[in-house]
Amino acid sequence: MTPRWQALIWPCAALAWTLGLAAQLQQATLWSGWAYLTLAVLGGLLGWPGRWWRVPGMALLGWAMAGLHACAMPEPMDAALEGRDLDVVGRVQAMVQRQETGTRFRFVIEEARLDGRVVEVPRQVYLGWYSASSSDLTGQSPEDVQPGERWRLRVRLKAAHGHINPRGFDYELWLWEQGIRATGYVRQGKNDPPPQRLAQSGRHPVEWLRQQVRDRILERLRPVSAPEGVAGVIAALVTGDQAAIDRSAWDVFRATGVAHLMSISGLHVTLLGWLAARLLGALWRRSALWGRSWALHWPAPQVSGWGGLVVAAAYALFTGWGVPAQRTVWMLAVVTLLRSQARQWSAAQVWGVAGCVVLVLDPWALLQPGFWLSFVAVGVLMATGTSTDHRPTGTPLVHGVLHLAGAWRVALVHVRGLLREQWVVSLALAPLSLLFFGQLSLVGLLANLLAIPWVTLVVTPLALLGMLLPWCWDLAVWALQPLTVLLSHWSAWRWASVSLAMPPWPLAAVALLGAMGLAWRGPWSWRMWGVPLMLPALLWLPPRPVYGHFELLAADVGQGNAVLLRTARHSLLYDAGPRYSPESDAGHRVLVPLLTQFNEKLDVLMLSHRDSDHTGGAPAVLAMQPQVILWSSLDERHPLAQHPGHERCEAGRRWQWDGVRFEVLHPQPGTTSMRSNALSCVLRVQGDGGTALLVGDIEAAQERELLSQGLDPVDLLLVPHHGSKTSSSQAFLDALTPGLALVQAGYRNRFGHPAAEVVQRYQRRGVRLLTSVHCGAAFWRSDQPGQVRCERQAAPRYWRHVPPP
Repeated sequence: MTPRWQALIWPCAALAWTLGLAAQLQQATLWSGWAYLTLAVLGGLLGWPGRWWRVPGMALLGWAMAGLHACAMPEPMDAALEGRDLDVVGRVQAMVQRQETGTRFRFVIEEARLDGRVVEVPRQVYLGWYSASSSDLTGQSPEDVQPGERWRLRVRLKAAHGHINPRGFDYELWLWEQGIRATGYVRQGKNDPPPQRLAQSGRHPVEWLRQQVRDRILERLRPVSAPEGVAGVIAALVTGDQAAIDRSAWDVFRATGVAHLMSISGLHVTLLGWLAARLLGALWRRSALWGRSWALHWPAPQVSGWGGLVVAAAYALFTGWGVPAQRTVWMLAVVTLLRSQARQWSAAQVWGVAGCVVLVLDPWALLQPGFWLSFVAVGVLMATGTSTDHRPTGTPLVHGVLHLAGAWRVALVHVRGLLREQWVVSLALAPLSLLFFGQLSLVGLLANLLAIPWVTLVVTPLALLGMLLPWCWDLAVWALQPLTVLLSHWSAWRWASVSLAMPPWPLAAVALLGAMGLAWRGPWSWRMWGVPLMLPALLWLPPRPVYGHFELLAADVGQGNAVLLRTARHSLLYDAGPRYSPESDAGHRVLVPLLTQFNEKLDVLMLSHRDSDHTGGAPAVLAMQPQVILWSSLDERHPLAQHPGHERCEAGRRWQWDGVRFEVLHPQPGTTSMRSNALSCVLRVQGDGGTALLVGDIEAAQERELLSQGLDPVDLLLVPHHGSKTSSSQAFLDALTPGLALVQAGYRNRFGHPAAEVVQRYQRRGVRLLTSVHCGAAFWRSDQPGQVRCERQAAPRYWRHVPPP
């Protein structure tokens, strides 16, 4: 074998290892640990002779390593203990997240008892402690919780269960990565023992310090930064707590393409490590002035390199150890180690080793957008020759600013390098931004050119100095406020960002190659071949129903209704899901990403009635799509009824879209009621091949009213009132004879929906009953009325919860 081919073995083996790991992440169920260990041995035997046998051997090793890592995860929650009152003793593991209604925190359980009997529960859980006047009853408040403290609590737990929607955020994967297999809340009723703080264990000092610093920042800055909300940004830059940033601020940062700067990024870690290395190196070289030349025993370059690495790693750990920070630390570690051994690796080798180290420690990072955005950005800069040394992106910027005062020509070169660097990164990450977020920022290049040097070289150093000199936090606010005002102004531009349909990953991969081709340093006659490679991803649109047919997507929003109806050229959203908390609702978490994925422009938003589990996400949807017409049964004094173009949904309204017939059956014109459920808008949709009936929260009285008007059979029924025993009467089901019924309800919801007697009522009639708990998002087409696609069942993964039947 020639040396040229010999040199390709290890890159191919590393790629095979990554592909093997990625393949294991697609498994629906885990094998036994012995099976993965056998694969690891087999992979090692294949790779032992060397040469090209190493490639399949490394693929098996990647698969086996990810599997063994998964087998080491804790066992899931015992279904028999879900919803039971458990008395637990344990400690707070991480920084507490404070909300208006209380706090949420990770808790390590040391002992759990049920009725005095010791029981086995997952060791790590995620708890909510809600205010509810708890401090008045117990003398303890959720705001008192600190990392490292040991508490005795009465809690109710349930398995780690999240919402599963097409290409949506996988909450269950996020919990799995943290080793959390159960969630729950602190009980604080009159008959429950009060929460009791036992002691400060001192087990999590870094998290304790993070919380202390964050709270000091917010306490000092929020009164003076409320108009712009920059206090949360300062807290995020110092401690890595992204939850401290307001949701409205995140919307501005995403629209202008600078969201990566407003939390801990590789650039910030690099800057701090580089400054520490320069300072330590200078002090080490001047040690002779103090009577002892330490530089003679240990060369200054090595001391500065290792010292800068230690500072960078400490900062990354202090701020939460995110993927971008990990990538930077491992790259710096590889470079420092090689230089200490007087060896020189190529940039590609350093990049590859850093990626492998991150995946060895956390295989599921491969499924995170942050991993791809971080590594692709650095890899593209290296591949296109924009970054000429082995340090992560941002070093040309630092050098350029430092030399501006004394060497303007050198600075000009670095500024030109910065312009090209930002252009290359923006171009290369465009396909990934579409793939993960369905959004492209058109002002991102301009915004980053201004924000990167200002945030990196002014705001972040001031924010970090504030830990020693608190008045520096005031200076950081003063420096950041003008930037946030400018970014807010830019985000309000009509074309600040564009939303496009999220393309399939093969199209995004081809577009990434095209973007790299455009950014490559070569003749334009070759580079322009990248344009046709990018067009399929930019122009891709999800297929729509043919004329005369419609599609129905019942989103997984928990305890609430949200159903998207699509015809050949129109779309309607029936209800907008619940409001989970003052900081979160189904609109922002589920519906806006879902509509973005399809690049869907709604024609009508129909809110069946005023209950918050049907209207909670409406403000976010209306803010995203102000052109939508709002139909509802809301009182005219309701805030949502002030939307321009709001109309009442009343029986008798009929229309056609693309050959599909729509009809509102309830409520009757002029109907008023003290009960919101009785006013639910009932919508019947009929295509050439099938019919669907959406009924909101109507109860037995409204069902009888509809029966008196005459009801035709339907193929699909959205089960009334989430399966409450006050609805789904026998006569109603006999008249409709649905073949399929969908229940949108939350896992272990406090209402007990769907009621057991209602489930039996459907089953006795041979109706296929699907719940969002077991199905996730449900996709149904009128041209195939007997089939439904359940997102949870169509794409099973071993980390996802399997609810009991």
